[in-house]
Amino acid sequence: MLELLRQPWPWYVAGPLIGLTVPALLLIGNKALGISSSLRHVCAACVPAGIPFLTYDWRKEIWNLFFVLGIGIGGFIGYQLMGHPDTIAISAETVRDLKTQMGLTDFSGLLPKELFALENLANWKGWVFMVLGGFLVGFGTRYAGGCTSGHAILGLSNLQWVSLVAVIGFFAGGLLLTWVIYPLLF
Repeated sequence: MLELLRQPWPWYVAGPLIGLTVPALLLIGNKALGISSSLRHVCAACVPAGIPFLTYDWRKEIWNLFFVLGIGIGGFIGYQLMGHPDTIAISAETVRDLKTQMGLTDFSGLLPKELFALENLANWKGWVFMVLGGFLVGFGTRYAGGCTSGHAILGLSNLQWVSLVAVIGFFAGGLLLTWVIYPLLF
């Protein structure tokens, strides 16, 4: 059984399992799946400063905090028990593009060190990517009424028009950043 869990699952198995979580939560506990709202609950619990956005009974949503904590603990236990593959499969075309266009040679962890290293905070580009980028992600999540996964999984499964518009916007923004803005920065 453990060997089955160590292998990557195909999209047609993992996707429906993730998708079935939404109706299971709704049917079993009348709860809506959402992760980004947990930050609001933590802030409401830890920063009782009378801010109207944080003035509500966060204890009614404490299940959400346990859900997020369980994801973190499960990820840690999964990593400790199952480890990670020695090599991560990346398509030859992606490797070629990263080498020729970006000059990257180390693909460990799938994330370019030039983008995600803490040493980047020593220069202005690092601050733009990490601090301003993080703020924009948080602001965008709040402004859009949820994160990309929340809209794509929960919103679309509930046939919410706003989630369809948001998901289209996320994809369009990602394509614009990847093909237009990102090449200008590097």
